[in-house]
Amino acid sequence: MNFGIDRLLADPALRKPLEGKRIALLAHPASVTADLTHAIDALVAVGVNVTAMFGPQHGVRGDLQDNMMESPDFTDPTYGMPVFSLYGEVRRPTAESMDLFDVLLVDLQDLGTRIYTFITTLRYVLEAAAEHRKAVWVLDRPNPVGRPIEGLTLLPGWESFVGAGPMPMRHGLTMGELGHWFVDLLKLDVDYQVVAMEGWQPDAAPGFGWPVDRTWINPSPNAPNVMMARAYPGTVMLEGTSLSEGRGTTRPLELFGAPDIAARAVIGEMRRLAPEWLEGCRLREIWFEPTFHKHVHQLCNGVQIHCEGPSYDHAAFRPWRLQALAFKAIRTLYPEYPLWRDFPYEYAFGKLPIDVINGGPGLREWVDDAASCPGDLTAVTIADEAAWAERRQDFLRY
Repeated sequence: MNFGIDRLLADPALRKPLEGKRIALLAHPASVTADLTHAIDALVAVGVNVTAMFGPQHGVRGDLQDNMMESPDFTDPTYGMPVFSLYGEVRRPTAESMDLFDVLLVDLQDLGTRIYTFITTLRYVLEAAAEHRKAVWVLDRPNPVGRPIEGLTLLPGWESFVGAGPMPMRHGLTMGELGHWFVDLLKLDVDYQVVAMEGWQPDAAPGFGWPVDRTWINPSPNAPNVMMARAYPGTVMLEGTSLSEGRGTTRPLELFGAPDIAARAVIGEMRRLAPEWLEGCRLREIWFEPTFHKHVHQLCNGVQIHCEGPSYDHAAFRPWRLQALAFKAIRTLYPEYPLWRDFPYEYAFGKLPIDVINGGPGLREWVDDAASCPGDLTAVTIADEAAWAERRQDFLRY
């Protein structure tokens, strides 16, 4: 199959509207062609007049490990052009940076999860383009977790840098499709185009969203493989808890644990509470010692989520429910466990991180309510998922 960048490079007719215009590129380390040439090098090589670059969270170089680590602006050492950070002193393009181009090419590999901030950056650049009368082209890439929908919809008033709009955690759209949704949602008057992919089959095995003949490049430092991407709509919630999400290990965001929980007991309680929420994957007790981040240099007992191989069932796997169930099991086994962290997550002051992550307090309240059962969460979630399935229908392009 061909990604948007591959089609743009291969077809002079697609590039024709860019002739005589100043072009900016919003990219990160995974912005590569089929032969692993970075988009900036490939575009310059075919004569595109690239005059500026922009980088999202973790930077153009993808060098910053953790959340809330800001990237500076700099001058590209190869081409001498300015590189502007959209996760530094500003989150939105400045008027000065917008003056340096006519068309912005967005070539970002997403993970298919609302909290992944490249989605919010796409919204912000579309809003800026509408204000400054610039064009935006998304060079489309696969959603590596395909079309499934899962999670609670972000509530009004809970918008943040990890919550760009009223969608569930696992939205099932590509970046190009999301751009169309933002234009419609925000009623933007903007010149927006998508260079579509060719041959993407989001339901086809064994990739189920990710074409297995393409090399995986980390779009952010702790996104090392497609298994992480599959688990991420659930494991990202660990960032709002005192549990380790595996940062500082070789399998970040595919596991969870802490020094003071018994993983076997947690798995057993999850099976007792809602065995159907464990379908599609395998859970395995593990021991690990993070080299940095939460519980650094402490031996942790934990659970690894295996969502690959013959045990993986893409249609059955529900990572958001799975992680929610783990929280419920821990709360049941350890009623006073200090599960929820309290700090300004992604600069959202006055709100618990777990609520910012979920776009409202519903998940946390369900976990903490001793009288609640899995069916209570299911009832709300199914309604949200059905509404999103209908809402997104107009924006599906593949």
